[in-house]
Amino acid sequence: MLVRTLGLRPYEEVWALQRKLVYERSGGTAPDTLLLVEHPPVYTRGASSKQPVPPGLPHPVHDVERGGDLTYHGPGQLVGYPIFHLESRGLRPRSFLRSIEEVLIEALRPLGVEAGRLRGFTGLWCGGKKLVSIGVAVREGVSFHGFALNVNVDLAPFRLIHPCKLEPAQMTSLQQVLGRPVDELAVTKRVAEAFLEYFPDPPAPSERPANR
Repeated sequence: MLVRTLGLRPYEEVWALQRKLVYERSGGTAPDTLLLVEHPPVYTRGASSKQPVPPGLPHPVHDVERGGDLTYHGPGQLVGYPIFHLESRGLRPRSFLRSIEEVLIEALRPLGVEAGRLRGFTGLWCGGKKLVSIGVAVREGVSFHGFALNVNVDLAPFRLIHPCKLEPAQMTSLQQVLGRPVDELAVTKRVAEAFLEYFPDPPAPSERPANR
């Protein structure tokens, strides 16, 4: 797997990069790739969302291919886009979502944060509030879009919407959970390490496990 840390990049630029990598991965000309990035302020809404966009939002809104609903991305939030060939890893879309949750639970534990799942919801929660949002799409067997981990992000833009159909007060961040600003580079490094540990290179075709 290739991990690319992109820093602060416009949403549209990285969205286009994802589509390019999906095409290359499905054609066998690129490896599985994890993009780690922050975005300038932007809202995105999943393809299945029926939630209306509130008028007068201060940042652009993009309708995208992923599952999930309306949410916010901004500086201080670590966004991860795994461009993975799922069948080669013995994964289906639903099990892939669970795998992302698991790898992030393990990534956060050394930071002193015990995140967990909440029945009926996708993502990770801490202290009854949502810390990580997850929404993926799959094209030609390759995943894109991914997760958003609130590190030091300003939570105020969430208050202008119902993020993932939740009340705005249900969103939290590592900074809020730990009561102090968090080293974003350290979080990015730990998440990258956790993905590399959890998702080793896929086995050769004759060694691939059955779908799980």
